[in-house]
Amino acid sequence: MTRWSLERYRTEIITQTDLLRTLLTAADPAARVPTCPEWNLRHLLRHIGGVHRWIDTVVRTRATDEVPDTLVNEVFGYGDEDLAELGAWLGLGARRLTDVLAEAGPDARVWTVVPDQPLVFWARRALHETVVHRADAAWAVGARYDLDTEVALDALDEWMSFGSVPETYENEGGEPLLGPGRSIGFLAGDDPAGSWRVDLSGEVPRWDRGAGETAVGVRGSLTDLVLFLYGRPVADRIEVRGDAGLLELWLRRSRFWLR
Repeated sequence: MTRWSLERYRTEIITQTDLLRTLLTAADPAARVPTCPEWNLRHLLRHIGGVHRWIDTVVRTRATDEVPDTLVNEVFGYGDEDLAELGAWLGLGARRLTDVLAEAGPDARVWTVVPDQPLVFWARRALHETVVHRADAAWAVGARYDLDTEVALDALDEWMSFGSVPETYENEGGEPLLGPGRSIGFLAGDDPAGSWRVDLSGEVPRWDRGAGETAVGVRGSLTDLVLFLYGRPVADRIEVRGDAGLLELWLRRSRFWLR
């Protein structure tokens, strides 16, 4: 469960969106996004804006069944809008989303991709989708990328939560993820509060904030740990000790929802 309020997520969605928009000044809209090689900057902005508008639709309509994510995935076929126009469109979508979240309130119940989650699930998802794609935009324009400590901590907590759903550990004929002595530790070298332990030795994965002996340990800065889990090219800044095969298996299985 998140430690943040709906209001805090709403505020941070706007902050992260505005930070992303500052990267667009004097950028080339056709610049390729190296971390999303099929996309240029226009496509990336369409995707992020589509995520915001898709979640807006889920919340605004109080959807009780799955809502098609066409807005998220259809990024091609648009005109040659300049980045100022697309940046304004992105900002408008973020503000409309935060307004809709406020109108619904934290007690509203809607369909969520992980069943039976509170409304704050969607606010959190919108935030961290924006956080990671802001990094993609920074790579595309050659800009520095920094992530606030509290935002990075929450992004890592969210990832660990996704790593606990059945799709991660249910074995469908492949190598089993769970087994005796299996555990993974993550340690942020730049923050004493940044440690996580994933226990894979039981019937289901469990995680908590904290350190301890594990079969494999992963160390990096908070920002790099977030980007590493999302498959961004920061492996040269990440230290792995122990059972690297277990880590690779866990990463592959816990990234199921990105595919």
